[in-house]
Amino acid sequence: MKVDALIIGAGAAGLMCAIAAGQRGRRVLLVDHANKVGKKILMSGGGRCNFTNTGATPANYLCANPHFAKSALARYTPTDFIALVEKHRIAYHEKELGQLFCDDSSKQIVRMLLDECAAANVRVETDCGVQRIRKAPEGFTVTTARGDVHAESLVIASGGLSIPSMGASGFGYEIARQFGHAVLPTRAGLVPLTLSGKHQEHYQDLAGVALPMVETRVGKQAFRAGMLFTHRGISGPSILQISSYWQAGDDLRIDLLPDHGVGEWLLEQRVARPAAELKTVLGDVLPKRLAQRLCEQWFESRPMRQYHDAELLQIGAQLHAWPIVASGSEGYRTAEVTLGGVDTDGLSSSTMQSKLVPGLYFIGEVVDVTGWLGGYNFQWAWASGQAAGEVI
Repeated sequence: MKVDALIIGAGAAGLMCAIAAGQRGRRVLLVDHANKVGKKILMSGGGRCNFTNTGATPANYLCANPHFAKSALARYTPTDFIALVEKHRIAYHEKELGQLFCDDSSKQIVRMLLDECAAANVRVETDCGVQRIRKAPEGFTVTTARGDVHAESLVIASGGLSIPSMGASGFGYEIARQFGHAVLPTRAGLVPLTLSGKHQEHYQDLAGVALPMVETRVGKQAFRAGMLFTHRGISGPSILQISSYWQAGDDLRIDLLPDHGVGEWLLEQRVARPAAELKTVLGDVLPKRLAQRLCEQWFESRPMRQYHDAELLQIGAQLHAWPIVASGSEGYRTAEVTLGGVDTDGLSSSTMQSKLVPGLYFIGEVVDVTGWLGGYNFQWAWASGQAAGEVI
């Protein structure tokens, strides 16, 4: 079979690229080794797909080259994707902080993309693994489970290593290396953190206890969102966000009451409730089980009248910068994204084309561009897919 463009990977980026190329009259074949397209789209947002974020800017992405994502993100914006969603009459809502979700089901986003592929005469083949890729005089020869494909352009949209149970693999990185591209070290991102030893013992029976708003901080990077204790460690949006910046050995601090002047409040409580124990007072602003554990392990719980000013102010300061010693993360098994990937130094920021091999493109998660939690990674998929689709 001969086509103008072969796209490997029928996820968000691959589908977007196929649509853009097909609309230009290109003969496009989109293949995926999985049995259905858009598996990560289907599972995202609890089945409602957090398909973009209205506030997406290059500052919301991690990349060895912080300028790389600017071009693609500027040329295909959240407004552009929202227009496509509205064209297909898919109802959506903003949950918080610019995060847009389908009112009904993420299946609607996959259906929309497949309908757009069909309208652009894109051929989609699932259950079609790739066995070999060779550079040919005029493009590429790709051996698939259904025979050889000759393509002028080849797009790698195979995703990263996150959630291997859905078929994630290092395929894209292997192809990048095959053609001389550097691949930056990869690790799990947007992932729960784990505790071990005495640090886990202190918290493991708090599994299920949630705080609606904390501020997590590693170095200069901080996020405000909810947090959840688990059997193995800590999770919740604030932890997932900071996990992309945290590495083993980093100092992780959590402000357990970011909107509360705890020290001064404790001084007031000593006057108002002198006989109340510290654990009881803290239980008014923190989950009671957590307040009790803090007092058991770190603060001696006494009647409030027995504390000096300095002691209460110190307790307040500690609650605003609580140290959590994480030992690792839950890994790719539960990670939403993969950090690292194909080095952007070897790619054109405007087209995603390889600087080493004409006609070869890398888009989406396989590239060293990783967004925050909240629709940013889908926006990168749409934008990078569109950038390549406009030129292949």
